[in-house]
Amino acid sequence: MKWKEDSRGSGESLSICSIMQVLPLHKARQIERFLGVPPGRGSCPLTGPLPFDLIYTDYHGLQQMKQHMGLSLKKHKCHIRVIDTFGTEPAYNHEEYATLHGYRTNWGYWNLNSRQYMTMFPHTPDNSFMGFVSEELNETEKRNIQENKVKNMAVVYGKEASMWKQGMNLPQDSTDISESDPFIQTDTGVNGKHRDKGKEKFLQILHRYMEVHGTVYYETQRPPEVPAFVKNHGLLPQQELQQLLRKAKLFIGFGFPYEGPAPLEAIANGCIYLQPKFHPPHSSLNHEFFRGKPTSREVSSQHPYAEQYIGQPHVMTVDYNNSEEFETAVREIMRTKVEPYLPYEYTCEGMLARVHAYIQHQDFCSLEAPFPPANASRVWPGGLFTLLPNSTLLGWAANSTAPPCWPPLSALRLTVSKEGQSCVEACQTSGLVCEPAFFRFINNKEALIK
Repeated sequence: MKWKEDSRGSGESLSICSIMQVLPLHKARQIERFLGVPPGRGSCPLTGPLPFDLIYTDYHGLQQMKQHMGLSLKKHKCHIRVIDTFGTEPAYNHEEYATLHGYRTNWGYWNLNSRQYMTMFPHTPDNSFMGFVSEELNETEKRNIQENKVKNMAVVYGKEASMWKQGMNLPQDSTDISESDPFIQTDTGVNGKHRDKGKEKFLQILHRYMEVHGTVYYETQRPPEVPAFVKNHGLLPQQELQQLLRKAKLFIGFGFPYEGPAPLEAIANGCIYLQPKFHPPHSSLNHEFFRGKPTSREVSSQHPYAEQYIGQPHVMTVDYNNSEEFETAVREIMRTKVEPYLPYEYTCEGMLARVHAYIQHQDFCSLEAPFPPANASRVWPGGLFTLLPNSTLLGWAANSTAPPCWPPLSALRLTVSKEGQSCVEACQTSGLVCEPAFFRFINNKEALIK
C-alpha cells in the first residue's frame, strides 16, 4: 500500500497493491513500475522523485520488494512502514549486531529505524503502535446489551478444533506436552497418545456454572475435540458472532491464539474476558510458537495488553492450573456487572488521530541534527532540565530553546529508575510512557551533569 500527497491540492492519494508469492514476468514489471523502479531489477540508480511518500507493507512484502528492486530498495527504505504483529526489537533489526550476537532469524535484520515497525498492540516503545479499529457502540446499543445479557453464558475463544485439543499451539513433536503448556496435564490414552486432562478439567468446572458455547469450524461432522456439553455454532459470520458476544457474559481464552483482536471485540460487546496466566512467561526461549520471531519479549498471558492496560473488572487473568482460583474467578464473573468498554486507542477516532500523527511527524529520511551542539553551554547556560512544580520529575527548561523533535520536548518528563529497572517499568510507576525519541536529549554528558 502506498501513500502520496496529491500535488493538485486535493489532499492525499492511496494506492493498494497485492503481491503474490510467485510473480509472472509481466506482473513483476507492473510492480516495478508501480514502485518507480528503473529497468534492470533495481541495478540502475533512481534519478527522479519517488512516486510516493510512504509505503505500508509486511515482512513478506518487504522480501518481495528486495527481490524485485535490488539496490533501489535502499532509496525506498526510509519511506517504508512494516506492519508487524509481534514487534521487532533493535537487536534483531540491526543486521551486524544480530549476526554477531545470535539474534539473526528469518525475520528482522533490515537495518530500519525501529520505529518503522508498526504493531497491533503497544508491545514495546522501540516500535510504533499502529493498532486497529474495533466496532464502537452507541449508547442505545450499550443499553440494549446490558438489558439482554445472559449471565450464565460463556463463549470459548477458539475457532479451530486443534485449539481445543492442545490449547496453546503445542509443538506437534513435543515429547512432554506438560512442559510445553503450563496448564495442561496429560495421561497416556489409546495407542500411547496424550489425552488432554487439564482443559477438560477447567471446562467441566465452567460447565457447572455456565452454558458453554463454541464457534469451531467443521464441514460435516462435529469436531471430536469439542466436549458434548458445548453448544457449537460452527464458524460464524462476523455479524452473527457479534450477536453471540452481545448475549454472552464471559469470553474465555485457552491460551492461544496470542494477542488477537477478538478479546477487545468481546469486551466492547460487554463480555468479561477470562484468560490464563503463564508460568513462566512464554517467549522465543521456551516456546515453539515464538521461536524465530524477531523478539525476546516475554508474554505473561494470552493477551498482555488486555491484562495490563484494561484489567479488572473487564479482564481476569488467573492460573488455570489452580482449580480453586479458576472456580473463584468464574463465580466472581457471574456476580460482576460491566458495561461495554473499548479503549479510545482502538476506536476509529483514536486510530485516525494516531495514524495522522505518524504521517505528519515521523520522518526517517532526514538526518537528525547532532545533539548537543558544540555551543551547548552558551545556548543553555542554566542547563537543559528543571524540576517541575510539586513533583520529583524533571522537564525541559522553559528558558531553553527546544530543538525540533516529535513528540515535542515540552512533553518530556525525566525520572530516575531503580537499579535494574527498565525505561518502560520506571515510566509506568510514574504514570508515564517510555519514549525513545527523547533518548538522544538525555544520554549525553551535558544533560547528566546538570
